[in-house]
Amino acid sequence: MAKRKVIVTIAPTGGMALKSQNPHLPTQPAEIAEDVYRCYNAGASVVALHARRPDDLATCDAAVYRQMNTLIRERCDIVLNNSTGGGVHGDMVKETSPGTWEILWEERLKGMDAGAEMCTLDATTLNLAFGDREYLMNTPLSKGRELAAGMKARGIKPEWEVFSPTHILQDVTTLINEGLDEGPHFINLVMNVHRNFQNAMPFSPRHLQMMVDLLPKDSIFCVSGIGPSQLEANISALLLGGHARVGLEDNLYYRHGELATNVQLTERIVRIIREMDMEPATPAEAREILGLPLKSGIRPDFAL
Repeated sequence: MAKRKVIVTIAPTGGMALKSQNPHLPTQPAEIAEDVYRCYNAGASVVALHARRPDDLATCDAAVYRQMNTLIRERCDIVLNNSTGGGVHGDMVKETSPGTWEILWEERLKGMDAGAEMCTLDATTLNLAFGDREYLMNTPLSKGRELAAGMKARGIKPEWEVFSPTHILQDVTTLINEGLDEGPHFINLVMNVHRNFQNAMPFSPRHLQMMVDLLPKDSIFCVSGIGPSQLEANISALLLGGHARVGLEDNLYYRHGELATNVQLTERIVRIIREMDMEPATPAEAREILGLPLKSGIRPDFAL
Protein backbone atom coordinates (compact mmCIF):
# COMPACT_ATOMS: atom_id res chain seq x y z
CA MET A 1 0.00 0.00 0.00
CA ALA A 2 1.37 3.42 -0.97
CA LYS A 3 2.31 5.77 1.82
CA ARG A 4 0.18 8.87 2.32
CA LYS A 5 1.82 11.97 0.85
CA VAL A 6 1.96 15.06 3.04
CA ILE A 7 2.45 18.59 1.72
CA VAL A 8 5.03 20.43 3.82
CA THR A 9 4.63 24.20 3.58
CA ILE A 10 7.53 26.36 4.70
CA ALA A 11 6.60 29.91 5.76
CA PRO A 12 10.04 31.50 6.09
CA THR A 13 9.42 35.17 6.84
CA GLY A 14 5.89 36.50 7.47
CA GLY A 15 4.97 40.14 7.80
CA MET A 16 5.47 40.74 11.51
CA ALA A 17 8.70 39.44 13.06
CA LEU A 18 12.03 41.25 12.67
CA LYS A 19 15.65 40.10 12.70
CA SER A 20 15.99 41.66 16.13
CA GLN A 21 13.72 38.86 17.38
CA ASN A 22 15.53 36.07 15.52
CA PRO A 23 18.67 36.78 13.45
CA HIS A 24 17.95 33.66 11.34
CA LEU A 25 14.82 35.30 9.88
CA PRO A 26 15.38 35.80 6.12
CA THR A 27 14.01 39.11 4.86
CA GLN A 28 15.65 40.02 1.54
CA PRO A 29 14.95 38.19 -1.74
CA ALA A 30 18.33 36.51 -2.12
CA GLU A 31 18.48 35.21 1.46
CA ILE A 32 14.84 34.11 1.35
CA ALA A 33 15.49 32.23 -1.90
CA GLU A 34 18.54 30.49 -0.45
CA ASP A 35 16.68 29.57 2.75
CA VAL A 36 13.72 28.24 0.74
CA TYR A 37 16.07 26.13 -1.38
CA ARG A 38 17.54 24.53 1.75
CA CYS A 39 14.02 23.81 3.03
CA TYR A 40 13.06 22.33 -0.34
CA ASN A 41 16.05 19.99 -0.07
CA ALA A 42 14.85 19.05 3.41
CA GLY A 43 11.38 18.08 2.13
CA ALA A 44 9.22 21.22 1.74
CA SER A 45 7.02 21.31 -1.37
CA VAL A 46 5.17 24.66 -0.93
CA VAL A 47 6.55 28.03 0.17
CA ALA A 48 4.30 30.71 1.69
CA LEU A 49 6.11 33.94 0.91
CA HIS A 50 5.93 37.43 2.38
CA ALA A 51 7.88 40.29 0.84
CA ARG A 52 10.01 42.86 2.65
CA ARG A 53 11.40 46.23 1.62
CA PRO A 54 15.17 46.89 1.73
CA ASP A 55 14.68 48.16 5.30
CA ASP A 56 13.14 44.74 6.20
CA LEU A 57 9.61 46.13 6.71
CA ALA A 58 6.57 44.55 5.05
CA THR A 59 5.38 45.14 1.51
CA CYS A 60 3.25 43.45 -1.16
CA ASP A 61 5.17 45.14 -3.97
CA ALA A 62 4.83 42.83 -6.97
CA ALA A 63 8.37 43.68 -8.11
CA VAL A 64 9.80 42.31 -4.86
CA TYR A 65 7.66 39.19 -5.14
CA ARG A 66 8.74 38.69 -8.77
CA GLN A 67 12.38 38.94 -7.74
CA MET A 68 11.90 36.36 -4.99
CA ASN A 69 9.87 34.07 -7.23
CA THR A 70 12.49 34.23 -9.97
CA LEU A 71 15.39 33.54 -7.60
CA ILE A 72 13.56 30.59 -6.05
CA ARG A 73 12.50 29.16 -9.40
CA GLU A 74 16.10 29.29 -10.62
CA ARG A 75 16.95 26.91 -7.77
CA CYS A 76 13.97 24.52 -7.53
CA ASP A 77 10.36 23.79 -8.53
CA ILE A 78 8.75 24.33 -5.09
CA VAL A 79 5.15 25.62 -5.30
CA LEU A 80 5.12 29.43 -4.99
CA ASN A 81 2.45 30.99 -2.74
CA ASN A 82 2.55 34.81 -2.39
CA SER A 83 0.78 36.58 0.46
CA THR A 84 -2.02 39.11 0.01
CA GLY A 85 -2.11 39.70 3.75
CA GLY A 86 1.10 41.71 3.88
CA GLY A 87 2.01 42.60 7.43
CA VAL A 88 1.76 45.13 10.23
CA HIS A 89 4.45 47.63 9.23
CA GLY A 90 6.15 49.13 6.20
CA ASP A 91 4.00 49.76 3.13
CA MET A 92 1.12 47.76 4.53
CA VAL A 93 -0.28 50.08 7.19
CA LYS A 94 -1.58 53.60 7.68
CA GLU A 95 -2.45 55.34 10.93
CA THR A 96 -6.13 56.33 10.94
CA SER A 97 -6.26 57.77 14.47
CA PRO A 98 -3.80 57.87 17.38
CA GLY A 99 -2.80 54.29 18.15
CA THR A 100 -5.09 52.82 15.48
CA TRP A 101 -3.74 51.58 12.14
CA GLU A 102 -5.33 49.91 9.12
CA ILE A 103 -3.80 47.27 6.87
CA LEU A 104 -4.19 48.84 3.45
CA TRP A 105 -6.46 47.10 0.98
CA GLU A 106 -4.83 48.59 -2.11
CA GLU A 107 -1.45 47.26 -0.97
CA ARG A 108 -2.81 43.79 -0.34
CA LEU A 109 -4.09 43.53 -3.91
CA LYS A 110 -0.54 43.91 -5.28
CA GLY A 111 0.37 40.46 -3.97
CA MET A 112 -1.56 38.83 -6.83
CA ASP A 113 0.51 40.39 -9.60
CA ALA A 114 3.81 38.52 -9.43
CA GLY A 115 2.90 35.32 -11.29
CA ALA A 116 2.78 32.87 -8.37
CA GLU A 117 0.78 29.64 -8.65
CA MET A 118 -0.99 30.33 -5.35
CA CYS A 119 -1.79 33.31 -3.13
CA THR A 120 -3.05 33.47 0.42
CA LEU A 121 -6.63 34.71 0.64
CA ASP A 122 -7.63 36.15 4.01
CA ALA A 123 -11.39 36.55 3.55
CA THR A 124 -11.46 37.70 7.16
CA THR A 125 -11.87 40.84 9.21
CA LEU A 126 -9.48 40.95 12.15
CA ASN A 127 -8.46 43.34 14.88
CA LEU A 128 -4.83 42.88 15.87
CA ALA A 129 -3.10 44.27 18.95
CA PHE A 130 0.68 44.64 19.25
CA GLY A 131 2.08 46.77 22.06
CA ASP A 132 0.34 50.12 22.08
CA ARG A 133 -0.94 49.76 18.51
CA GLU A 134 -4.16 48.26 17.20
CA TYR A 135 -4.53 47.22 13.56
CA LEU A 136 -7.68 46.62 11.53
CA MET A 137 -7.60 44.13 8.67
CA ASN A 138 -10.93 44.99 7.09
CA THR A 139 -12.12 42.34 4.64
CA PRO A 140 -15.90 42.38 4.25
CA LEU A 141 -17.39 39.78 1.95
CA SER A 142 -17.26 42.19 -1.00
CA LYS A 143 -13.47 42.52 -0.65
CA GLY A 144 -13.01 38.79 -0.15
CA ARG A 145 -15.00 38.33 -3.35
CA GLU A 146 -12.72 40.80 -5.15
CA LEU A 147 -9.62 38.91 -4.05
CA ALA A 148 -11.08 35.53 -5.01
CA ALA A 149 -12.27 36.79 -8.40
CA GLY A 150 -8.89 38.43 -9.05
CA MET A 151 -7.10 35.17 -8.32
CA LYS A 152 -9.45 33.18 -10.52
CA ALA A 153 -8.94 35.61 -13.39
CA ARG A 154 -5.16 35.25 -13.04
CA GLY A 155 -5.19 31.45 -12.80
CA ILE A 156 -4.07 31.56 -9.14
CA LYS A 157 -5.13 28.93 -6.61
CA PRO A 158 -6.18 30.51 -3.30
CA GLU A 159 -4.95 29.30 0.04
CA TRP A 160 -7.87 30.29 2.27
CA GLU A 161 -6.67 31.50 5.68
CA VAL A 162 -9.15 31.26 8.53
CA PHE A 163 -8.85 32.10 12.21
CA SER A 164 -12.26 31.06 13.59
CA PRO A 165 -15.21 28.78 12.80
CA THR A 166 -17.21 31.77 11.53
CA HIS A 167 -14.60 32.46 8.85
CA ILE A 168 -15.19 28.94 7.53
CA LEU A 169 -18.97 28.97 7.77
CA GLN A 170 -19.51 32.48 6.44
CA ASP A 171 -16.85 33.97 4.17
CA VAL A 172 -15.01 30.94 2.80
CA THR A 173 -18.06 28.75 2.26
CA THR A 174 -20.01 31.60 0.66
CA LEU A 175 -17.27 32.43 -1.84
CA ILE A 176 -16.60 28.78 -2.67
CA ASN A 177 -20.33 28.23 -3.25
CA GLU A 178 -20.26 31.19 -5.65
CA GLY A 179 -17.81 29.24 -7.80
CA LEU A 180 -14.74 31.34 -7.02
CA ASP A 181 -12.53 28.34 -6.24
CA GLU A 182 -12.61 24.88 -7.73
CA GLY A 183 -11.91 21.91 -5.49
CA PRO A 184 -9.87 20.74 -3.84
CA HIS A 185 -10.04 23.81 -1.59
CA PHE A 186 -6.83 24.36 0.36
CA ILE A 187 -7.58 25.87 3.75
CA ASN A 188 -5.01 26.99 6.33
CA LEU A 189 -6.39 26.93 9.87
CA VAL A 190 -4.46 29.61 11.79
CA MET A 191 -4.59 28.81 15.51
CA ASN A 192 -3.13 30.05 18.79
CA VAL A 193 -2.83 33.70 17.82
CA HIS A 194 -5.80 34.59 20.04
CA ARG A 195 -3.72 36.72 22.42
CA ASN A 196 -3.18 39.29 19.66
CA PHE A 197 -5.96 38.64 17.13
CA GLN A 198 -9.49 39.34 18.34
CA ASN A 199 -11.87 36.37 17.80
CA ALA A 200 -9.07 33.97 16.78
CA MET A 201 -9.10 30.45 18.20
CA PRO A 202 -6.58 29.06 20.68
CA PHE A 203 -5.10 25.75 19.67
CA SER A 204 -6.23 22.49 21.18
CA PRO A 205 -6.84 19.14 19.48
CA ARG A 206 -10.52 19.54 20.31
CA HIS A 207 -10.75 23.02 18.73
CA LEU A 208 -8.90 21.76 15.66
CA GLN A 209 -11.25 18.81 15.28
CA MET A 210 -14.23 21.18 15.43
CA MET A 211 -12.80 23.43 12.72
CA VAL A 212 -11.93 20.47 10.49
CA ASP A 213 -15.49 19.20 10.86
CA LEU A 214 -16.77 22.55 9.51
CA LEU A 215 -14.67 22.59 6.33
CA PRO A 216 -16.53 22.77 3.02
CA LYS A 217 -16.86 19.63 0.94
CA ASP A 218 -13.79 18.72 -1.11
CA SER A 219 -11.37 20.58 1.20
CA ILE A 220 -7.86 19.75 2.29
CA PHE A 221 -6.13 21.60 5.12
CA CYS A 222 -3.01 22.48 7.01
CA VAL A 223 -2.61 24.22 10.35
CA SER A 224 -0.55 27.28 11.23
CA GLY A 225 0.16 26.61 14.88
CA ILE A 226 1.46 29.94 16.15
CA GLY A 227 4.32 30.05 18.64
CA PRO A 228 4.74 27.07 20.97
CA SER A 229 1.72 25.27 19.49
CA GLN A 230 3.39 24.74 16.10
CA LEU A 231 4.67 21.22 16.67
CA GLU A 232 1.61 19.91 18.50
CA ALA A 233 -0.75 21.49 15.95
CA ASN A 234 1.13 19.85 13.08
CA ILE A 235 1.05 16.44 14.68
CA SER A 236 -2.68 16.83 15.37
CA ALA A 237 -3.25 17.88 11.75
CA LEU A 238 -1.40 14.81 10.48
CA LEU A 239 -3.54 12.56 12.68
CA LEU A 240 -6.67 14.13 11.17
CA GLY A 241 -5.51 13.59 7.60
CA GLY A 242 -4.18 17.12 7.05
CA HIS A 243 -0.92 18.59 5.86
CA ALA A 244 1.96 20.35 7.63
CA ARG A 245 3.18 23.94 7.82
CA VAL A 246 6.26 25.19 9.65
CA GLY A 247 8.52 28.21 9.55
CA LEU A 248 9.68 31.35 11.31
CA GLU A 249 6.59 33.26 10.18
CA ASP A 250 4.62 31.22 12.70
CA ASN A 251 7.18 30.31 15.33
CA LEU A 252 10.63 31.76 16.07
CA TYR A 253 11.75 28.98 18.43
CA TYR A 254 12.83 25.37 18.06
CA ARG A 255 12.13 24.72 21.70
CA HIS A 256 11.73 26.93 24.76
CA GLY A 257 14.60 29.43 24.85
CA GLU A 258 16.26 28.16 21.64
CA LEU A 259 15.83 30.18 18.46
CA ALA A 260 15.05 28.14 15.36
CA THR A 261 16.01 28.19 11.71
CA ASN A 262 13.60 27.38 8.91
CA VAL A 263 15.68 24.36 7.93
CA GLN A 264 15.57 22.95 11.47
CA LEU A 265 11.79 23.27 11.59
CA THR A 266 11.44 21.62 8.17
CA GLU A 267 13.78 18.76 9.02
CA ARG A 268 11.94 18.06 12.29
CA ILE A 269 8.46 17.83 10.73
CA VAL A 270 9.80 15.67 7.90
CA ARG A 271 11.31 13.27 10.46
CA ILE A 272 7.96 13.08 12.24
CA ILE A 273 6.05 12.51 8.99
CA ARG A 274 8.34 9.60 8.16
CA GLU A 275 8.15 8.18 11.69
CA MET A 276 4.35 8.16 11.23
CA ASP A 277 4.88 6.05 8.08
CA MET A 278 3.94 8.86 5.72
CA GLU A 279 6.12 10.60 3.16
CA PRO A 280 6.60 14.30 2.34
CA ALA A 281 5.15 15.13 -1.07
CA THR A 282 7.40 16.32 -3.87
CA PRO A 283 6.40 19.60 -5.54
CA ALA A 284 4.87 17.61 -8.43
CA GLU A 285 2.88 15.50 -5.98
CA ALA A 286 1.82 18.63 -4.08
CA ARG A 287 0.54 20.17 -7.31
CA GLU A 288 -1.49 17.04 -7.96
CA ILE A 289 -2.97 17.06 -4.45
CA LEU A 290 -3.77 20.79 -4.71
CA GLY A 291 -5.26 20.53 -8.20
CA LEU A 292 -2.61 22.80 -9.70
CA PRO A 293 -1.30 22.40 -13.24
CA LEU A 294 1.50 19.84 -13.16
CA LYS A 295 4.15 22.31 -14.22
CA SER A 296 6.47 24.74 -12.53
CA GLY A 297 7.52 28.24 -13.40
CA ILE A 298 6.28 31.79 -13.21
CA ARG A 299 3.61 32.82 -15.67
CA PRO A 300 5.40 34.65 -18.50
CA ASP A 301 2.96 37.58 -18.51
CA PHE A 302 4.09 38.40 -14.96
CA ALA A 303 7.75 37.41 -15.18
CA LEU A 304 10.60 39.90 -14.98
